[in-house]
Amino acid sequence: MSILVDSSVWVDYFRDTGQADALELLIEENLVVTNELILAELIPPLNLRKAHGLILLLHEIKRQPMSIDWDEIIKLQTDCLRNGINGVGIPDLIIAQNANQGGLKLLSNDQHFSLIAQYASLDLYR
Repeated sequence: MSILVDSSVWVDYFRDTGQADALELLIEENLVVTNELILAELIPPLNLRKAHGLILLLHEIKRQPMSIDWDEIIKLQTDCLRNGINGVGIPDLIIAQNANQGGLKLLSNDQHFSLIAQYASLDLYR
């Protein structure tokens, strides 16, 4: 089992709050996966903070290849809207689609993913 870790969990990890201990264990067990979108969210602020050690850590994490399935993105967004879930951004839908595509569980603190999982196919790690 591999777990795609969303940027919201990484931010807690960097701040040593929230799920930091749980993520540390998953890293040690080599279960953590990332993707280019999540890295694009995380690395620019780390560059500004000159947090080179954290950037190196992120580059060592296995990456889930990204192949955006726009039909699946549209289906996810339609399912959300049909069920009254507004405001889920395209980046979150891409991350959900990427997790599904790779057969991965998703670990996130972002409530959008909990809402998506109620009405669409998304396996959350709890």
